Amino acid sequence: MIRLYDFHLSGNAHKIRNLLSLLGVEHELVDVDLGGGEHRQPAFLERNPFGQVPVLVDGEIVVRDSSAILVYLARKFGRGTWLPVDAEGEARVQEWLATASTNVAEGPARAWIIALFDAPGDADEVRDRARDTLAIFDAHLADRDFLAADRPTIADIANHSYIAMAPAVGVTLEDFPNVRAWIERLEKLPGFVAVPLPPESI
Repeated sequence: MIRLYDFHLSGNAHKIRNLLSLLGVEHELVDVDLGGGEHRQPAFLERNPFGQVPVLVDGEIVVRDSSAILVYLARKFGRGTWLPVDAEGEARVQEWLATASTNVAEGPARAWIIALFDAPGDADEVRDRARDTLAIFDAHLADRDFLAADRPTIADIANHSYIAMAPAVGVTLEDFPNVRAWIERLEKLPGFVAVPLPPESI
């Protein structure tokens, strides 16, 4: 059975839990105690030397990095639905996977990490960066329902988590109606997994 090394407040891990649910793939969640430093122990570092979740183990295959895991699952179980097989279609998805790993990671995701884990960084600057990124998403979604195709793909799954989580850490979506509509469309998909909520103290 597939095992997912997980942390419940990680948006990157949420992406994988979400796709596994949407695909109906049976799996086992293995909670990694980040607070206790389990991700820095030799047993975990053998799976991911960068000491990060998520990590997916499928038999002898170990895949780290959320975007790589999304591609793996989409190719293995998605039958071309979640990751197009034509050159342009896959390129469009890859563009948005890169966006999730750069602009979204440096904006909404960083705001989440600063707020929840007291990570270093200027929270106001990061929230401004997040709003700049959201403006680009909102313009892109003005005349389309999904990011990379006329149906949901892993491009949407890769970017949804930290954007949907952003209001909980002070990045409102009030000025981005197209982003809000996109989130609502995704969250109505059968099997969609809700994003984690932060502690009430945040």
